[in-house]
Amino acid sequence: MKRRTTIAKFILGLSMSAILVAGAFAVNVQASEDKPSYTYNYDYWEEVQDCPDLYSVARVFTSGDLGLDERMRNPQGMYVRGNRIYVCDTGNNRILVFERKGTDELIVLQTIDSFRGDVDVTTFNNPTDVAVTESGDIFIADQGNARILKLDQDLNYLMQFDKPVDNTLDPKTAFQPSKITVDTAGRVYCIAAGINKGLIKYENDGTFSGFVGATRVTYDLADYIWKKFATQAQREKMVSFVPTEYDNLYMDHEGFIYACTGHVTPDDLRAEKSDAIRKLNLLGNDILVRNGNVPVYGDLYWGAGGGYEGPSYFQDVTVLDNDVYVCLDKNRSRLFAYDDQGRMVFAFGGNGNMDGYFRQPMAIEHMGHDLLVLDALDCAITVFVPTRFGNDIYNAIESFDNGDYDASYASWQNVMQQDGNYDLAYIGIGRALLRKEQYREAMKYFELKYDDDNYSKAYRQYRKIWTEDHIVAIVLVILALVLIPLGISRVRTLKRQIKKSEEELIEFSGK
Repeated sequence: MKRRTTIAKFILGLSMSAILVAGAFAVNVQASEDKPSYTYNYDYWEEVQDCPDLYSVARVFTSGDLGLDERMRNPQGMYVRGNRIYVCDTGNNRILVFERKGTDELIVLQTIDSFRGDVDVTTFNNPTDVAVTESGDIFIADQGNARILKLDQDLNYLMQFDKPVDNTLDPKTAFQPSKITVDTAGRVYCIAAGINKGLIKYENDGTFSGFVGATRVTYDLADYIWKKFATQAQREKMVSFVPTEYDNLYMDHEGFIYACTGHVTPDDLRAEKSDAIRKLNLLGNDILVRNGNVPVYGDLYWGAGGGYEGPSYFQDVTVLDNDVYVCLDKNRSRLFAYDDQGRMVFAFGGNGNMDGYFRQPMAIEHMGHDLLVLDALDCAITVFVPTRFGNDIYNAIESFDNGDYDASYASWQNVMQQDGNYDLAYIGIGRALLRKEQYREAMKYFELKYDDDNYSKAYRQYRKIWTEDHIVAIVLVILALVLIPLGISRVRTLKRQIKKSEEELIEFSGK
């Protein structure tokens, strides 16, 4: 009997162990099937918060995938017009034109390596950027030939933009246009290496019309005073108080130019003396709204761990039609997106060889909500498409901009159900309620995410309505507070007068 009991216990133990092992295996399988998110954001306390991915990789297009006879070499620029993608294949001195068919298909439409026209050089030398107008005119920053070309859609030479004639420029400075954009009137804005006076602006007839949007110059007062009295040798060793150069630019659908630069010091970024991204109006003034709880300069923490060192370096920027702008960080190979109020929408990416990671990201563009990133080292184009989470966020933002606050509220609710820690969902719901004049409810959502500015707006409106609804009671209370003391004082005065009269009457009667 004892032996049977021992055998039974042994079998029971083996069974329990098998169940535990199977359970652990099942948990591990489930965990492996759940794809981890590599998207994050920052909360009010500036702590990193993981969130569901807003984008997924549709496909990575290499030179082989694109069917190119000659592999791309060091591509530097990319431009999207409609469903066409223009890439500056800089190392091969050509422009490649692709057409996108569906989510994961690109076909080669054209290879542009020369043009026709009455000009000495009809080929390109180190082209670094390209822009295309609605009418089909092509503008190319032909850096090696020190010019900006304008061609028609049939590749006929129309004109070129040369080094600007300006007394403040060093005559020895070579003209090396690196990035360009063109407005609807045909005016060209250019960034050129070695020129730090802002964007070079040309009229549509090719004439130079000045510099636009020079970056802020910052200096320490003590250094400034010392420089006034320093010798020439000492001045040469000191930091120059000059504007920094821009790295790239993008013109949005309203004609505003977003310009980014990585030529800023960590100290200036921390002290908000310099800006990594600026939004320029026609006068060149920075009108970028910065109402977010974190600064608009990418990652907040700049430790040297993980192969990263120093702040984010914004190499390029693109702006969606809903005014969400996405900055490309070449230091950490990440994408940082912000809404029109300067609140971070997402951050993702990193250095690596896997899909969704980059080795040398050089340019970013968008096609609708889809994002395209050009890698100069891998010579590849990565296409990202929004996930359900990303689409819900964009629907919420766009519905709000279109005045459909009910739809915006519903979309933000969907976002919150997928990620209860996503701060923008709370703020978005609060803003929708604010526009729907549900001020008390809006205050609750703003309070949860410490949005003081919007909370104050909702509170002022709530206080105004409450006052209007209770104005009669308020007036009655005020009147009561004023009239009752007056009445009591009047009664007391009358009593004193009556008492005094009675005393005088008694005294008179006694006489």
